[in-house]
Amino acid sequence: MLQSKALQTIGFTVYYGMLVHTPNFGDLEVIPNARIGVDSRGIIIYIATGPLMTTIEGEAQSYDPSVQSISVVDISTFGFKKFFIPGFIDTHIHAPQFPNCGVFGNSTLFSWLTKYTYPVEMALEDPLKATDVYDRVVQKTLSNGTTFCAYYATIHTTATNILADCAFKHGQRAYIGRSCMDCAKKEYTDHGLEDGMQSTRTVIEHVKKIDPDYSLIKPILSPRNANKCSPDFMLWLAEQSREQNLPIQAHLSETEDEVEQILKMFPNCKTYTEIYDSHKLLTENTILGHCIFLETEELKLINERKSSISHCPTSNSCLTSGEARLRWIIDSGSKVGLGTDISGGFSPSMLTTARHAVLVSRHVAMKTKSDHDKISVNESLYLATLGGAKVIGMDREFGSFAVGKKWDCQLIDLDTEGSPVDLFDFLNPSNEGLLSGDPSHISKFQDLIDKWVFNGDDRNVRKVYVNGRCVLDKD
Repeated sequence: MLQSKALQTIGFTVYYGMLVHTPNFGDLEVIPNARIGVDSRGIIIYIATGPLMTTIEGEAQSYDPSVQSISVVDISTFGFKKFFIPGFIDTHIHAPQFPNCGVFGNSTLFSWLTKYTYPVEMALEDPLKATDVYDRVVQKTLSNGTTFCAYYATIHTTATNILADCAFKHGQRAYIGRSCMDCAKKEYTDHGLEDGMQSTRTVIEHVKKIDPDYSLIKPILSPRNANKCSPDFMLWLAEQSREQNLPIQAHLSETEDEVEQILKMFPNCKTYTEIYDSHKLLTENTILGHCIFLETEELKLINERKSSISHCPTSNSCLTSGEARLRWIIDSGSKVGLGTDISGGFSPSMLTTARHAVLVSRHVAMKTKSDHDKISVNESLYLATLGGAKVIGMDREFGSFAVGKKWDCQLIDLDTEGSPVDLFDFLNPSNEGLLSGDPSHISKFQDLIDKWVFNGDDRNVRKVYVNGRCVLDKD
């Protein structure tokens, strides 16, 4: 039976050091010298702040007298240089495209799909190639601090099942989506509706077999685009979503050409969003990738259906697809997260995606001449963590630090060997200043967070925790 790093037996552990998270949109909360008690289920039992009045063990037993054996992970001596922050949540990523990261030339979406994407995806029909690619993409995203991925795979059932195995084995939370395409190019399509339905069932059954409770991985129904999935297939997928309580993911309004072409195929629908809605695919569990060229009525419909949006700024820049009006979408009340959209996006790093979300918003602001359209670093970090958790419907389980949530996080070291983040003593905050809540020292730490977002990379990620278990330890 397949074993997972995120389901190994653990004891009660207290994590002692700095916590950094965004419990509200735009608000960065910094908690120095926190003590976080995590039980054998990986759930946060308490978060103690302020001076430590007794031993860590004694404090833990004051919260739970039954606790006997206690492990301690102490990073407090490193002060502001090391901190725990929630794991990143990638709400839109194409796992089979990982070999093509950084390869897009002068392509736009359609030419890029034909020249680069479909050939490499078809190659993964070979299980050996699929194993190589999927093992690498899971390890690479984990190495960048991503504890959850909403994956698209290919049309191939065996390869998609391999992706599920890899995510489960390495301890990464994931949605596993077989690309549903029964009316795409003949070189890359399901062999009719029945084949598409059966292939989807096969993947669902495989995920249930290795993770019956969906504790780490879960199938996600993935009609790739409205023009690549027949109406009957879309309606069937919507039915499966309702009956089995499975999430849905699809692409929406990525380029103007795409919108124009798809609307010609559905003359009875006024908008691209209406196409999905007419096929019952807009639900509270639906993730819509890109959403660059939305009309106001489309955004209203998405919000009425309580569907979510995955903003993919890196990909949209690389393929010159367009600049999503992120502030407009957020102001409407939409649930929004970030996606790397490998390999339209060149990097598996959500930190890179977060910084590009900031930059793309500034390009929008240059056009609108409104500073309101700019997204701050703290807002971008929220979208990469708790915002993403809301998109996947798991914000009560992780995405920020709170009692009752899972210990899903990453340990960041700003001063690790070879760190791309340069620290200068005369600009650094002091631990005493942070502990006392001195505004000037909090401001200096905010500057360090900004530096990390714009200069940091996977070298700064030292440990990754999922479900309370350390699934990656670089030290």
